[in-house]
Amino acid sequence: MSHHVVFLERDSIKANIRRPRFEHTYEEYPHTAPEQIVPRLRKATIAIINKVKLDETMLARVPMLRMVAVTATGYDGIDIAACRGHGIAVANIRNYAAHTVPEHVFALVLALRRNLVGYRQEIEQGAWQKSPQFCLFAHPISELHGSTMGIVGEGAIGRGTAAIASAFGMRVLFAYHPSSRKKDVVLTPFDQVLAESDVLSLHCPLTPATRGMIGAAELRRMKRGALLINTARGGLVDEAGLARALEEGIIGGAGVDVLSAEPPEEGNPLLNLRLPNFILTPHVAWASDQAMQVLADQLIDNIESWEMGKPQNLVT
Repeated sequence: MSHHVVFLERDSIKANIRRPRFEHTYEEYPHTAPEQIVPRLRKATIAIINKVKLDETMLARVPMLRMVAVTATGYDGIDIAACRGHGIAVANIRNYAAHTVPEHVFALVLALRRNLVGYRQEIEQGAWQKSPQFCLFAHPISELHGSTMGIVGEGAIGRGTAAIASAFGMRVLFAYHPSSRKKDVVLTPFDQVLAESDVLSLHCPLTPATRGMIGAAELRRMKRGALLINTARGGLVDEAGLARALEEGIIGGAGVDVLSAEPPEEGNPLLNLRLPNFILTPHVAWASDQAMQVLADQLIDNIESWEMGKPQNLVT
């Protein structure tokens, strides 16, 4: 059987993507708007997607579709039950970001704990140049050694984050959460992790049970000087509640790489927040050159394995 492969979001992956080693035709598009999804997939047997959403209504209109290959770990935009009902296999990418995301986490943590943004602003405003001594004490600087890192999510990225935290001499607590599955990790009650963490880093999937898991009440249970780091999914955090917590000094700071809607919508309370203890990056924690190439290779491996009747990384 010859397959027709359609890649709906080619520009979302900056890597060399080889063609599958079986008979097929191929189309790719830099981006795909919601109204373009069905027309572009009408003849597809294999769809490659990243963040476009596929619901029951769309799937019912693309009867030739047999596989969806997701170029990411998260697949919350896909109606998995509908895919099962239509006999469509869905495969995702796993463990490709076990180094790049933890490294980004600690780029944010170190920048916040050592107040790099604040000190850069002081220099830009001429404060160091006017200092009566050789250094400038304008913002507090805290070491990581001896502090506690709470991690929500015990998969490859959570464990990679824990390994770096341990290397810094931090105490690590893995929090119990609604999506916890691993049985080889000691899990600490969520409220205890909130109360004891100096840094809380989120690495769990976005599900109905985890959506909004960090809201105003949870932020108030954290230490006043604690940092919140979110490189997982924007929907895990109540963004308005986080903005208020930062403005009111309820927590010490936050580093965020993901928002509830991406690209961001005007009016998002975090988008225009200008505080030295808040850093926002544009969903790039995953995007090292090395990680993207691992992702691209695994993507085609998933497609080829499915075509050979030996599927891997299925979520259906």
